[in-house]
Amino acid sequence: MILWILLLLLILAVFGFGFTMQILWWVAAVLLVVWIAGFAMRGRGGGGRRHSHR
Repeated sequence: MILWILLLLLILAVFGFGFTMQILWWVAAVLLVVWIAGFAMRGRGGGGRRHSHR
């Protein structure tokens, strides 16, 4: 009986870890897209400010 409970806990832990990793991949992809978009917007708008001290 204890063996079945341990097996069930192991299956739940592996399933939870896999689900968490899937969500973390989606979060990482969204953050990468936001970072690239922010970098592109800052490159267009902030380019003149860096060279204005000359």
